[in-house]
Formats: sequence, structure tokens, C-alpha cells
Amino acid sequence: MAKSKEIKTIGVLTSGGDAPGMNAAIRAVVRKALANGKKVIGIQKGYSGLINEEMMEMTSKDVSETIQKGGTILRTARCEEFKTEEGQKLGADICRKHGIDGIVVIGGDGSYRGAQALSKQGINTIGVPGTIDLDIACTDYTIGFDTAVNTAMQAIDKIRDTSSSHERCSIIEVMGRNAGYIALWCGIANGAEDILLPEKYNYHEQDIIDHIIESRKKGKTHHLIINAEGIGHSTSMARRIEAATGMETRATILGYMQRGGSPTCRDRYYASMMGAIAADLLCEGKSNRVVAYKNGEFVDYDIDEALAMTKEIDEYKYQVAQIL
Repeated sequence: MAKSKEIKTIGVLTSGGDAPGMNAAIRAVVRKALANGKKVIGIQKGYSGLINEEMMEMTSKDVSETIQKGGTILRTARCEEFKTEEGQKLGADICRKHGIDGIVVIGGDGSYRGAQALSKQGINTIGVPGTIDLDIACTDYTIGFDTAVNTAMQAIDKIRDTSSSHERCSIIEVMGRNAGYIALWCGIANGAEDILLPEKYNYHEQDIIDHIIESRKKGKTHHLIINAEGIGHSTSMARRIEAATGMETRATILGYMQRGGSPTCRDRYYASMMGAIAADLLCEGKSNRVVAYKNGEFVDYDIDEALAMTKEIDEYKYQVAQIL
């Protein structure tokens, strides 16, 4: 790959949904870039903040006492304007105005598309996978998933206790609009009787009703259903199941609590490594790359290649979840 001019100033932003561990990645970008003799600019509110020139120089002290915090200290926002060619050109022009030679973008697939666009506009850009959904195809790990899935698991354990006490059916809705990884992992970890994934659910609600009825005949006194956000309608589903089975049924939507909280050790460690690698890639003159964790190693891919990859729920893991 051809190398561009020497990078002197590195920008860092977080985009899309927040994820626990993003602060660890920001911290690593800042401190690794500074250690490499570069200046660091923190861009607030994602691509929206870039367009509106909401940015400040960051020092090592600015990221002190941040690794244990959830969310993102740089804040994040959606930005429709940056999806347009005019918005992307404006973003690149603002980078040049502020002397930003390269940017680390921490976020999901949508954020990567923005990074890809900036790269095409001549700004060296590296993506870091930050999303609780674990839905980026090129990587086995995304920042925030480990914390989110543990938060959900602990909440489901608590709900299961009361569900068992009252001999209820509980439908617990976890996050995952288009990806069922949180639902799959929690379904296995929490011992759910039914797991509804966007990638697999056939919308035959009668199958769930029949399963509950058969389980009750065998002496099962409660029933746990993990439902992914992408399927949704948990409250109306609960009413229909109760009417069909006679079993008291309650729906709980865990919602944004899964995005918050202090990140786990894994999220802090992996995010730190990915942030450091991203800073190093920029210092080497690389661009249009994404950092990933694949087969036990930290690697990087071309963004175009990464975005072309697809990811499906592993059939064997899904079968195991159903059997267990």
C-alpha cells in the first residue's frame, strides 16, 4: 500500500450508538498517538461534531479516570448530513482546516461507511469496531458487547427468580435490531426455553404456545422467552400467549440499560489494544483500514473488504441453544 505524507495530527471520534469500552479506546488512541509524537484532536458528537467544528486538543490528562466509565466522553450523535457527498466533502475540508491528517473512527458499520468516505476525500482514516450488537462481519469481537451481554444476563437472572416464584411465562426483550447475538448468548447463559432471533424467527407464534403447553404437561412451572429487539412486540406477544395458554405472562424490555455501566475487563483490555493499534496504523501512513479481532489475534482489514463481508448466526450454536 502506498504511504501518504507524514501524519502530524490525529483526530478521534465516536459515532452511532454508544458502547461500554469506547472510553478505553479513546484513551488508548490519545496516549499512543502522543507517545508517537503526534498531536491529538478530540471530535465531539461524531460526524455531526466534525461538520460543526466541535473539537478540542486532547492531552494525556484529558483521558485520566475514563477507562472505567461507560458511554463515551466524546459523546455521539447520528448525522444524516454526513451521508451525503456534500457533507463528506465538508467534513474532509474541516479536517484540513484544523490540520487533522488522520482520524480514528470508533463505531459500527454505519460509522465505517463514513470513515470510508473520508478516506476517499483524502483523509487517512482507521475504523475501530464499537457496537454492543457484535454485528460487524470482519471481527469476532466488538467493543461493548461483553459488558452489554453480561448486564442483560444479570437482569434476566433476577427476572427469572420472580417468574419462577409466580409460575409465570416471562418474555424478556434484549437489544439487537438486526442482530441476535445478545439474545443468543443470553438465551444459552440464562437457560431460556425459547430464543427469538431476527435471523432465525419464523413468526409462527403458535410454535411457542405449543411449547409452553407441552412443557406444562411435563411439570414445568415457568417459561422464559428471550426476544430480540428486531422482532419486538413483546407486550402484545405476552397478551396473546397468556390468552392462549392461561399462563400468566409478563413482558420486560431491558432497553438502554444494556448500553450503560462500567465496562468489563475484556471490553477495557480489547478496546485499549484496538485503540493503540489504530493510532499506530495512522502513524505508519495507513488509511481506509479497520482494526479487528479474528481467530485470537488483532488484525486489520481494508474498509471496502470489511464492509463487503457478511455475518450470520452460526447454525450449530443456534441448534445447541435450542437443545439446551
